[in-house]
Amino acid sequence: MPEKITAQLGDKQIVIETGKLAKQADGAVTVQLGETIILVAAVAATKAKPGQDFFPLTVDYREKAAAAGKFPGGYFKREGRPTEKEILTCRLTDRPIRPLFPKGWYNEVQVQTVVLSADGENDPDILSIIGASAALMVSDIPWAGPLGAARIGRVAGKFIANPTHAEMKESDLDLVYVGNQNDIVMYEGAAKEITEADFNAALKFAQEAIQPLIAAQKELAAKGGKKKREITLNIVPDEILKEAKSLAGDRFVPALLTPGKLARETAVKAIQDEVGTKLVEKFGAEKVTEFVVKDAFYYIQKEAVRKLILESGKRLDGRTFDVVRPISSEVGILPRAHGSAIFSRGETQAVTLVTLGTGEDAQEFDSYTGGETEKKFILHYNFPNFSVGETGRISGPGRREIGHGALAERSIESMMPKDYPYAVRVTSEIMESNGSTSMATVCGGTLALMDAGVPMIRPVAGISVGICTEYSGEKISKYQLLTDIIGWEDHYCDMDCKIAGTEKGITGFQLDLKLKGLPHALMTETIEKARVARMHILAEMAKALSAPRTELSKYAPRIQVIKINPEKIGALIGPGGKNIKRLVEESGCEINIEDDGTVNVFSVSAEGMKIAVDAITGMSAEAEVGKIYRGKVVTVKEFGAFVEFLPGKDGLVHISELANFRVKRTEDIVKEGDDITVKCLGVDEKGRVRLSRKAAMEDRDKEMGGQPSEQQPAEQPK
Repeated sequence: MPEKITAQLGDKQIVIETGKLAKQADGAVTVQLGETIILVAAVAATKAKPGQDFFPLTVDYREKAAAAGKFPGGYFKREGRPTEKEILTCRLTDRPIRPLFPKGWYNEVQVQTVVLSADGENDPDILSIIGASAALMVSDIPWAGPLGAARIGRVAGKFIANPTHAEMKESDLDLVYVGNQNDIVMYEGAAKEITEADFNAALKFAQEAIQPLIAAQKELAAKGGKKKREITLNIVPDEILKEAKSLAGDRFVPALLTPGKLARETAVKAIQDEVGTKLVEKFGAEKVTEFVVKDAFYYIQKEAVRKLILESGKRLDGRTFDVVRPISSEVGILPRAHGSAIFSRGETQAVTLVTLGTGEDAQEFDSYTGGETEKKFILHYNFPNFSVGETGRISGPGRREIGHGALAERSIESMMPKDYPYAVRVTSEIMESNGSTSMATVCGGTLALMDAGVPMIRPVAGISVGICTEYSGEKISKYQLLTDIIGWEDHYCDMDCKIAGTEKGITGFQLDLKLKGLPHALMTETIEKARVARMHILAEMAKALSAPRTELSKYAPRIQVIKINPEKIGALIGPGGKNIKRLVEESGCEINIEDDGTVNVFSVSAEGMKIAVDAITGMSAEAEVGKIYRGKVVTVKEFGAFVEFLPGKDGLVHISELANFRVKRTEDIVKEGDDITVKCLGVDEKGRVRLSRKAAMEDRDKEMGGQPSEQQPAEQPK
């Protein structure tokens, strides 16, 4: 039978229902907020695949055009590969639920979210997290939930739970928060230089906001949930693990303390291979499989790393706990890029490039669920295999690369100048990786933008802080925070908390835990550690470049902004775009016209820029009474001549105004195609312009001291 519960989130109600749709899944729910409805279904395989040595969790999220009453864009009229928004929502859903599955359980699990209805105001991404938690809660899949999730905004200094897209436009905070009944589990998002104190307040507000969701899921599981299945954990037998520790002996710690990432990995691998061979000799190949050796050494290394930190007060690379690795930066390293930089922090290195483009280079995309449909600032992150000294499949960006790029992008975006006319693309090529390449991308991207002459509001830097914990029962009894974690500290410890910002406040953040949750008091301490480290990194970056360059690269397109009367846009474009197309061809420029009359002209040629600007200025200009113009005769009539004195704008020179004597025939003075000088005498209420050649000649004569004008007719009447 279907079961339905309602939970209050801020001033909105969320409805979760199970037992109505997707009943063959192990667990399935619908989640509704406003008129946005999603389905989340969870299924786990009945047994692990033979030889499986990792937990194969797949989280998928898909938006359907039909949910918003639209057709998909493109030729095939069918949804294709996942969009960047869908991939980022997959990651949002995956990261908080993954640590809560049993360790050593390797059955394949799939959690799939489908957007069934989208009202364009309430974003389904938060509902996907709530739905995943609820679907797992009502299923028979072993999982240590529930989790609550909310988006937190701040408008006019007031926090809002699950703001609409309209409210988010006014917000200076976009916090996606996930927590359990007591602790933080995950967060990510962006802000406009929010202070550390206000950020901590936002986290506490979010923790309180999600409590009704957690209570509602417990109620739903009690009413309509299945009994959890019995499972078998694939763990190393105690006797083999004990023998492996004995064989490794006290050689392991010196190997872990070997300077340099690759040298350290080589030293540890040598011990692992030796011990693995001896384990096979003693217990046999059937019991000591490759998985057993690998898993045994994971536990041995994890235990050794944590003992070094918590008992000996040592880190693998010899640093103290709050020290950032050595930093070096260079800018202007690539001649053809519009801006470039190298940022190195220890064994982590990023090369960043900036490209300035026109309005046509902005990224456009379909949006079925509301939100933005265009981006003028784009950051792409690439992580090649050689950056970690490995081989592997070479393909397009994966989910991790898209996620890291999005984190760096939102960390920098709020410091981009407002109404900047250029489209801007930053690309980060990771050259070397040993901890937090996304934060190196933030630092390198900032330097490259300033090298390109982009007038950033303030430089942005970022750092990752980790934690190593020891538990007594369900509570943390001992811990150590680690500033600027390296790869092995990330792998064998419990947290990767990335925070980026300026000297004034936080602009981007992302938290991932291997724990079931982290108390707020520890997060407050983490945020302060990140602030101190960020100030140090900003000072180091300033040694390479402290402010944006005043000149653009000679290879970057130049731009000139012209404001015209919006009523003149039609004349500038012309029938069927005739005028603007001709101007683009003649000048070689790209011309973008906005509805408010702003015209952006992009050109790599000074000559082309002049042609385009003069033409646009002329086309949009208004006739000024008393002003002299140079124009072309376009039509000759008995009563006078029509002269195009501004691009696309004609005026009449009456026959009596052609010369300072009586003219019998218009053709005696001018012919079609003649260039003549005229003066504007006036404009009537219908916009018709009166011009005078005679008045223009008289003004010219006065300027020449009474000498006859060169434009007098050759023959005087008898």
